Amino acid sequence: MHPEYKLLIFDWDGTLADSIGRIVEAMRTAAERSALPVRDDFAIKGIIGLGLPEAIRTLYPEISPDQMLEFRQHYADSYVALEAAPSPLFADVAESLAAFRAEGYQLAVATGKSRRGLDRVLKAHGWQDYFEITCAADETASKPDPLMLHQILERCQVKPEQALMIGDSSFDLLMARNAGMDSVAVGYGALALDTLREFGPRLAIERFSELRAWLNGQH
Repeated sequence: MHPEYKLLIFDWDGTLADSIGRIVEAMRTAAERSALPVRDDFAIKGIIGLGLPEAIRTLYPEISPDQMLEFRQHYADSYVALEAAPSPLFADVAESLAAFRAEGYQLAVATGKSRRGLDRVLKAHGWQDYFEITCAADETASKPDPLMLHQILERCQVKPEQALMIGDSSFDLLMARNAGMDSVAVGYGALALDTLREFGPRLAIERFSELRAWLNGQH
C-alpha cells in the first residue's frame, strides 16, 4: 500500500467504464427529440461528471422546467437503450481493483450517474457489494460540491489526506480540492490531461494500470 492513502474513490463514467461515447450520443439524441440545438462533442464532454440536471442546464441555460423533464426522459430512454449491453470496463480496471482490495484499500465510487443507473451497471458487473460505499448524484450535491466526498469519508472513517479521488473530469478534481483531498487525473476519458493538469492532480495517467504502479512505488 501507498504510505499516505487508505481510501481510493473512483468516478465511474470515463474512469472505470468506457461510456463517454454513449453519453455523448444520448445527449445528442435527447436534444434532437426535444427540438433543442445539438451541442458539439467538446461541449458535451465538458459537462460529463455533473449530475444530469446540472449538465443539461449548463448546456441549455434557458431551458424551461417542462423542457427539462422532457429532455431528461429522452436522455434516459436513449442511454438505457445504448446500455443494453453495459459499457465495458477499461483495460486493467477489474484486475487493479481486485488487487487494491487485496492490498487493504477501502474502495468507493463517487459518480454523476443516478442511483438507478449506477445500480444497473454495478449489478451487470456483479459489484453490488464490491465497494465500501457508492454515492450517486441524485442522492447528494452534484460535483464539484464536496458533499459526496465528505459522506464517503465519514462512512469509511478516513481523513481527507488519507483518501485519493480518481477521475476524468474537471469536476472530479475540483471536488477533491474542495474536500481537501488529493486527486488523480485520467486522460483516457472525457478530457485530455493537458486540461486536467490545470487542476493540480497529484498524478496524471493515460492508462489505469499506471495508478497501481504508482501506488506500489513504481514511479
